[in-house]
Amino acid sequence: MAQDQFKRKLTTIFSADVVGYSRLMGDDEAATVKTLQQFKGIMSELIRQHRGRVVDSPGDNLLAEFTSVVDAVQCAVATQKELQARNADLTENRRMQFRIGVNLGDVIEEGDRIYGDGVNIAARLESLADPGGICVSKTTFDHIESKLPLGYEFLGEQTVKNIAKPVGAYRVLMDPRVTIAGVIKKKPSILAWRRKRALIGAMAVLIVIIGVGVWNFYWRAPIIEPASKEKMAFPLPDKPSIAVLPFVNMSADKEQQYFSDGFTEHIITSLSNIPYIFVIARQSSFAFRDKQMTIRQIAKELGVKYILEGSIQRSNDRLRITAQLIDAASGHHIWAENYDRNIMDIFALQDEIAMKIMAELQVNIAYESHGRYATIKTTNLKAYEKIIKGSELFLRRTEGDTLQARKLAKEAIALDPEYGIAYTLLGWTHLDDIWFYRTKGPEDRAKSLKEAEQLARKAIDLSGQDPTSHRLLGCVFMLRKQYEKAIVEMQKSVELSPNSASSIFFYGLVLRYAGRYEEAIPLLEKAIRLNPVTPVNYLNNLAWAYALSEQYEKAIPLWNKTIERNPDYLFAYLGLTFTYQLLGNEKKAREAASEVLRIKPTYSTAQIEELDINNTEQKNRLLEAYHKAGIPEK
Repeated sequence: MAQDQFKRKLTTIFSADVVGYSRLMGDDEAATVKTLQQFKGIMSELIRQHRGRVVDSPGDNLLAEFTSVVDAVQCAVATQKELQARNADLTENRRMQFRIGVNLGDVIEEGDRIYGDGVNIAARLESLADPGGICVSKTTFDHIESKLPLGYEFLGEQTVKNIAKPVGAYRVLMDPRVTIAGVIKKKPSILAWRRKRALIGAMAVLIVIIGVGVWNFYWRAPIIEPASKEKMAFPLPDKPSIAVLPFVNMSADKEQQYFSDGFTEHIITSLSNIPYIFVIARQSSFAFRDKQMTIRQIAKELGVKYILEGSIQRSNDRLRITAQLIDAASGHHIWAENYDRNIMDIFALQDEIAMKIMAELQVNIAYESHGRYATIKTTNLKAYEKIIKGSELFLRRTEGDTLQARKLAKEAIALDPEYGIAYTLLGWTHLDDIWFYRTKGPEDRAKSLKEAEQLARKAIDLSGQDPTSHRLLGCVFMLRKQYEKAIVEMQKSVELSPNSASSIFFYGLVLRYAGRYEEAIPLLEKAIRLNPVTPVNYLNNLAWAYALSEQYEKAIPLWNKTIERNPDYLFAYLGLTFTYQLLGNEKKAREAASEVLRIKPTYSTAQIEELDINNTEQKNRLLEAYHKAGIPEK
């Protein structure tokens, strides 16, 4: 193939290889393979976090590429530090160290693979690195020298296999130090030694000044591309705004994902209870899991200034957690911390991280108020795990998952009868039987409501500061059409969690059912802003509030957006049928009505009670519109 037929590009190549792999395999093949898979998983995740991609991973080698030289070297340093921490848990003869080489060079691209001297040089540099160390080329060094708080030692021009010209190489010292030039070994004279001693103090001061200067420059210089405030999908709130991305599960057992997600959700919940911070809802934060998007892009989509991200590894009775807070608007990391704790510390650690975030965002709360923001009300680890597993299952909203969540909630109560949130979860599973039409007749429905009410009241008795239990009780009253009682409970829920999209949404929902549409609309709009990757029921209920307050032109786009997300969403077509008929567009009203009957052939106006229209006049208008559009009476 002719040279000009190749696709070439300039990229940063990251090459890593295990030190003493043959010895490790000879000692214990199974243990070596297990550790290698775990360590490669860690490296791959760090590469993803630093905006790189794994190109290949044969045997004990890993090859990756980055568009940014800074990202590549930062990733290499993070990798070596993380693997060093993991090795501390292994016996000395089982520790697995990697050498890493980084080169900025021209490569040939063929599909997902890359070839050429740029790759070969990275591999040769890797062989020059110390075990657990990093070696970079001069082209790499020239791009990072003033951008990272690291020291470097020049190794001279190195002759490497199959490369025509010598390659300038630098050892990365991974600490804030000045660069060390190549040393000429020569026995100093007595006079030279005296002069050297005289200069030591000045040199030490100079090194400290330069080191601190480089370090400070690093923290001032953006390490990610800043997010433009003008290009945000939504205007930034007038108070600190944050999204907590799902903590990455770094445990060897991938089934521990629920543990990482539960940890993340409790941090979100703690922050949502604070009136001085704007906190994106879990559903929207979790929507970016596994998507190849930068911090800048995520901040832009969600309309926030700060992003918290991290990872969690669980190993027997130990937890290793990393967390970092990023100012996406400036591109700075403003706080980072590693935690190595006993598993039982999980109950305090989530609140500790939430309090640290508040401190970094300069949010002050009274010490005596701290208990209000704590979200875990048990010290029984097994009960806690059952609840976070059950909560994850409940979010799927299938009958089987709901029943399994109910079982786990009951088991948690048996382990800790004082665990209020367990009663709340159990109560929600009974409400789901009503919302998803699993109750068999009025008596069965009344029984489910009674059980949900008793469980909500029990939860409130045990942990009155928990907003979800008040939300549950408010929903019970709402389904009984006791709207004034429901409003009182929803107000309590919002007071306890003023930044919770769920609390605000349910408050708006109750007001909508009560016919207080003008009050409901701003609440439903605020819930959508807090949950910008918006659930269809949020869009649908805001659309109904607009339509029932005769703001038809605002309702129609919301229902169309809902149908784009879910083409079989019954309530959106019901809304469009009603709205188009009242606007005099009978053709579109009949089209929407035909979609209603396609989705639910047995639907009739006799089921109008499902829409909970409290105003008799409005209900009659709705019935008339449906009759004209072709929906049968029975």
